[in-house]
Amino acid sequence: MVTYSESGVDINLEELTIRSLTSKLNETLNYREIITESGHFAALVKLGNKAIAMSTDGVGSKILVAKMMNKYDTIGIDCIAMVVNDILCVGAEPIALVDYLAVEKPNPEIAEQIGVGLAKGAKESEIAIIGGETASLPEIVNDFDLAGTGIGLVDIEKIITGKEIHKGDILIGIESNGIHSNGLSLARKVFFEEENLKINDLLPGYSHTTIGEELLKPTTIYVKPIMKLLKSNLNIHGLVHITGGGFLNLKRLKKGISFNITNLPKILPIFRSIYNLNVPLNEMYQVFNMGIGFVVIVSPEDSKKALKIIREHHSAYEIGTVTEENEDTVTIKTFEGSIIQFK
Repeated sequence: MVTYSESGVDINLEELTIRSLTSKLNETLNYREIITESGHFAALVKLGNKAIAMSTDGVGSKILVAKMMNKYDTIGIDCIAMVVNDILCVGAEPIALVDYLAVEKPNPEIAEQIGVGLAKGAKESEIAIIGGETASLPEIVNDFDLAGTGIGLVDIEKIITGKEIHKGDILIGIESNGIHSNGLSLARKVFFEEENLKINDLLPGYSHTTIGEELLKPTTIYVKPIMKLLKSNLNIHGLVHITGGGFLNLKRLKKGISFNITNLPKILPIFRSIYNLNVPLNEMYQVFNMGIGFVVIVSPEDSKKALKIIREHHSAYEIGTVTEENEDTVTIKTFEGSIIQFK
């Protein structure tokens, strides 16, 4: 069996490292009026009757897939998506971003391709890229790394943190188009180390797409459906970007509630292929998005209306409910029909 930690990514160690870092920073929250702390998807700073939402993220090891494909014109979309999708989770509208490109050695041709993707992502998100930084860091960076920091705005009374979530609420899952920008280390280990496959080989079990094409599909940007939903005046109780950690991201919203996921869509080829190459089922659901890239939590009476709005842009489904309180668990019915539970 192949696990995420064996691919070089230890989620538990990452969590410990984050706690070690942030434990030294908590007192800085007293310097300004902070509404949400860094544990949420985006942090909020009060500014009069509005709040500024901030989030930062990068493309991660998907860059290595781009290098293998010698194709860099989509990873900028991933950079934008990872940031703006997080900003949406507090009910904020993304408005601007600055990028950070750290390189071992400047390469104008690759930089131009990266710019193409950034521009496409910005257009899809309707945000402005207002600046950034390019740093040459030989001996520190191999090849390059790409990240971005975005800001959004939200009226104070319209902030969504998850505190309104309660038993009986409906989970609406919005489709992903594949692996997005998380779990690439595990996928690369399975395909290229364990199976000795090549980037241009067909995805195992499928005849219509290559491994590289599947892994490099840009992360879906959810700005348009979510912003339309936020302007609809429906009872939206929670918004969740399903990234690294899979459906465990639901637990970032509110303590003392449980989620029961029973109706996930048909498994996508990329995930079935990885699973068939000896990755445990539990690992699949706590690493990958498994076909759902964003979750909207709504009151039961507003679920059908919310679905109608979202489906104008993406396929979406009622995938589950909020269940018993005071448990802090995520229970999932897998594509195999078995039940797994994360506490």
